Parts: sequence; C-alpha cells; structure tokens
Amino acid sequence: MAGTYGGKKAGPVPPGTADFFSDTKSLPTREMRQAAMDAPLGDEQKGEDPTTTELLERVAETLGAEDALFMPSATMANEIAVAVHCSPGDEIITERSSHLVNFEAGGPGVLAGVQTRMLEGVNGIFGADQVAAAIRPKGNLYMPETALVVVEQTANMGGGAVWPLESLREVASVSADAGVATHMDGARLFNAVVKTGVSAKDYAQGYDSVTICFTKGLGCPFGAVLAGSEEFIQRAWRLRQLLGGGLRQSGFMAALCLYALEHNVERLADDHRRASRIASTLRDLELVERVLPAATNIVIFDISQDGPTAAELVDLLLSRRVLVGAFGERRIRIVTHLGVDQSDTDRLCDEVKAILSTG
Repeated sequence: MAGTYGGKKAGPVPPGTADFFSDTKSLPTREMRQAAMDAPLGDEQKGEDPTTTELLERVAETLGAEDALFMPSATMANEIAVAVHCSPGDEIITERSSHLVNFEAGGPGVLAGVQTRMLEGVNGIFGADQVAAAIRPKGNLYMPETALVVVEQTANMGGGAVWPLESLREVASVSADAGVATHMDGARLFNAVVKTGVSAKDYAQGYDSVTICFTKGLGCPFGAVLAGSEEFIQRAWRLRQLLGGGLRQSGFMAALCLYALEHNVERLADDHRRASRIASTLRDLELVERVLPAATNIVIFDISQDGPTAAELVDLLLSRRVLVGAFGERRIRIVTHLGVDQSDTDRLCDEVKAILSTG
C-alpha cells in the first residue's frame, strides 16, 4: 500500500534495519558526496553547467542517441516522453504491470491526454505479435490513434525480468512499420546490461527515446536522463520547463550521476547474486506459493493461504529489523542494492525462514 509498510504508516525506519523495500533506499557514498562538492557548476538552463553537459554527452554516447536532457526523476522523464510522442486523444500501448501504468499517478491521462491500452505480458514482457494486434487501424474516425509503445527494461513488477534483445527489436520493428513511436523506460537498464553483457546501446537501438534513472541501483539521491533525437529533446526541454523541472546549478547532482556511471554499474552484479540467494531460500519454504524468476535485483513472491498476509509479514519482519514491501494481499517484493550487504541478506533469509517455514 502506498505510504505504508505493511499495516503501519510509513515513517523513519528503525536504526539498524536491513532495508530491502526498494533500491530507491540506496544512499550516496562519501565518495559520491565529495564528487558533488568538487563539481564545476554553471547555469544548466543556459548550457553553462559543464558537469551536467559532461553527463548528458556520456549518456547520449552510451545509448547511441543524438541528444539528452537531465531530469529530476525518471517519472518526469517518462511522462515528458509520452507527451512529446503523443497528441491528446491518442493511445499508448504498454504492459499491465508497468511503472507507467501503476506508479506514475495517472500521468499519461492527466499530462498528455492519452489513454493506455494494457497488454498482458509474462513477467512484464510482451511480444511483438501482441503489439501488432493492439495497434489501431489508421484513419478510423471513431478510434484513438496508436501513437506510442512503451517497454520497461528491466520489468520492475515482473521480478526484475530482462527483456531479451531479440524481443525488444521485434517490438521496435513492428511499431516502426506501423508508424508508431517507441519509448524505453530504462530505469534499471544497467541491471540488464550487467546481467547479460549486452550493451546499453544495443538494448536502446531502434527506440525513439530512452529514460535512464540514477536513483535506484546506481545509488544517487536525484536524477534521470531522457535521451532521443535533437528535435525530440528540444521539445522535451520545453515540457520540462512547463512542469517546473528546469534546473540551475545542476552539476551538484550530475556529478553524483557521473560517479555512479564510473563506479556503481559493475557492482550491480553483487545485488543480483544476493537476490538470487534470497530467491533460492524462498523456494524451499512451505508457506511460499510462488517465486518469480529473480533475474536481477528484484525478488517477488506470493505467500500461501496458510501463511500470514503480506502486510502481516512486513510487520513481523520489521519488528525484527528487516524491511520488505507488500504489493497486494499476499505478494511481497524484496530489492537488493548497495545499501544492503551480505550480512543483511543472511539476516533476511534467516528471519523469513523462521516465519514461513513449517518445519
């Protein structure tokens, strides 16, 4: 439930708690903070902030994009992308469990005036054939026009599932053939890169715009980047200003993001290993009904009817200084990140076993 941990209202987490609620709970390291303090600064809106310019050039090159724009959040980046690609009355296609549908406060309808056609994927991943079937016929005076297809790499509520490269390219190809734009919500794109060895540029190929988030596994307190063509970014810049997202001396934040790109990407493999260990532990417990494949740093599982509810489990674990997230009556999400280490992982596994094992 939004704003709660289990049955309790969200608030300060007790000291010493192993916090697996989300990778957004990660905190900048001392080295990251020092990088921010040392960053050269200027007015970003006038193109005078050298640190922000360096970040945008780095991300654009990494993704194979013409241009990029610094954003306060990935949600703002996604919503601006939708608004640039679409006109009011259009329709977008995405997966039912996506962040865009569930965790962006109805932004596509409110900000862009579009409706959403939701596909039923497998762990957040849908097929090109589903896209082809969902695209509206051109020229129909009664139907909305399909303007955009959005994919999420990795798929958050799909248990951090990684879109296969071939599937991404098939979706992009079908969309392009129909004259429909594509956007990649790459909030956790680097988790996919580290997991598979496929480059970010290869994953982004064929997509008209891409969002990168720095406040999750990369450990930053602020920031996302939206990348695309020069024309796309020019239009996105104006919408960012309209929404109050214009920045000034943004080099403080951009320096954190640059540090994360240089130091915190490869370490995502540690998060993946810990998530795999947690998933393996859960699969052996009698009161766990289903565990989604834990491909990266997210573990999602369902508690059987004989066990506690998700909210009850959250409260039980929190009383033992371990925090996880409840997403529904019997579904739990656990997310590993740089703020939890191996000892935290061991403690989580021990406490979950004590509660969800009948032996």
